[in-house]
Order: sequence, then C-alpha cells, then structure tokens
Amino acid sequence: MDFVTAPWEHLFMQRAFAVAVMCGVVSGVIGAHVVLRGMAFIGDAVSHSVFPGVAIAFVFQFNLVLGGAVAGLLTALAVAVFSQNRRLKEDTVIGVFFAAAFGLGIVILSTAPGYSGSLESFLFGQILGISDGDVLIVAVMGLVLLLVAGAVHKELVTVSLDRETARAAGLPVFALDIVLYALVTVTVVISLQAVGNILVLALLITPAACARLLTDRIGLMMLLAPAVGAGSAVVGLYLSYTYNLAAGGLIVLVVTGVFVLCWLFAPRHGLLTARRRGKPPVDRTEPAAPSKAAQAGSSPTG
Repeated sequence: MDFVTAPWEHLFMQRAFAVAVMCGVVSGVIGAHVVLRGMAFIGDAVSHSVFPGVAIAFVFQFNLVLGGAVAGLLTALAVAVFSQNRRLKEDTVIGVFFAAAFGLGIVILSTAPGYSGSLESFLFGQILGISDGDVLIVAVMGLVLLLVAGAVHKELVTVSLDRETARAAGLPVFALDIVLYALVTVTVVISLQAVGNILVLALLITPAACARLLTDRIGLMMLLAPAVGAGSAVVGLYLSYTYNLAAGGLIVLVVTGVFVLCWLFAPRHGLLTARRRGKPPVDRTEPAAPSKAAQAGSSPTG
C-alpha cells in the first residue's frame, strides 16, 4: 500500500500524474490516426521542428512552449502544402523540412551563449517540476484536441484508408491533412513536459502501435491507445518515484515493454499466438463508416 499511496502525498507527484495521464490519453487518440495513416515519422519531424521556435523564444525570453507551437504549426503547414505534389512521398517531404527546422534551431541557439543547460528540461522533460498553470494549460489544450479529433474522426479515417477515394467523394483532403498535422503538433508540444523532445515520439506512436496489434476495429483502437498511453505513464511515474530514476525515460520504457508484449501475445496478430495457430497474422482493419460528405459525393455520376 505504501508503494501505491506514497507518491500521492506530494503535490509535485499529483501534478505529474495529472499531466502524464492527460498526455497519454491525448497522444493515444491522435497517435492512432498517425499510425493508421502510416506516417509515424511526422511525430519525430514535429518534435524537431519545434526546436527553432524554442530557440527563438529562449533568445528573446518568452514562453518556450508558445514558440515551439508556432514553429511546429508552420512546419506542419509547409509539409502539408508540399505533400500535395504526389511525385514526392509524404515521408520524403517530412524529412526535408524537419532537418531544415532542426538546423535552423541550432544556428539560432549558437548566437546565445550558455544555452545548453537551460534547455535540458526541453530535451528530456520536466514532468516533476511542472506548475498548476502547466496542468491547466495541458488540460485545456488536451480537451480541445480531443473535441477536434472527435469532430473529424470519420473524415480522417477515410483519408487514411483510401486517400484517392476520399478525394473523389468530395472530402477536403488538403484541409484534413492540415488538421491532422496541427493536431499532431499541439499534441507533441503539450507532451514535451512529460517526456521531452527526444522521447516524445514514443508517447505519440507506441500506444497506438500496441492498439493496432490488439484489435482490427478502429473504434476500439481509439479506446485502447489512450488506455495504454495513460497506464504506461502512471506505471512509469511510480517506478521513477520508487527508484529515483528519470521519469520521462521510464514512461517510454514501460510503453515499449507493453508493445513487445503485444507483438508477442496479441490475440490475433501476436507472433507467438499466430505460430500456435499455424497461420500468419492477417490484417483485417475495419473500414471506416462513410461520412456524410462522402455519402453525398458517392453517386455514380460523381
């Protein structure tokens, strides 16, 4: 019982649990769309693209999170625009812009002596040092993200499963791309305090990858991913408090351990489960229910 109750006696741990659970839930939901789209690289790209914004904010002494969010959204918009040329694959455009953004951040920071120590919390997270204001910001932004994701859920899934059919059905594919990139960007920014810039990709992608292994139903995947993310964050914080180790790193290691277990023992798609049945894993992803916009544009003459 001491293991369970002791961390809750400290205010900083209560804040950490609140932010960790909220980031786990939001990252799980948004990450599920990222995994369905097959664009896991965007999480890494966004986490690097916020770097010049943070660098500018550091040099001019204003909010680092705000600076990172602006830079991330601008980079995401650039990726969405340049990805419309289907000659280049989406991951190619992402690679170009995240490398450029990271390089710009390095150049900007080189003008500010003594910056490395000050940005340590940005790179590795500071979940045990957050304030009540940080908790409120994460809660408000997280709620907005979930509401927006719920409002365009069917449309995002439709574009993820069949982009050309979605365009032929009249869905605004370019606008939906921008919405998804914006959702990913804000999710990454609010998760930086939990696990830091270096490890934020794991919180965005790994819970969704676990859910992808556990179910073929998209609706259930959207529930399992945030559950895995939030649960792993809580377990990681308990281990961090008990053994006095880095919280962000332990959260990532826990969720990675869950992924390995899912990869081995998932009921339908686990490696060992499939071998016991004598059949290879089969992908039976449930197609998304058509949105009203898709139904309206799916006539034989359309």
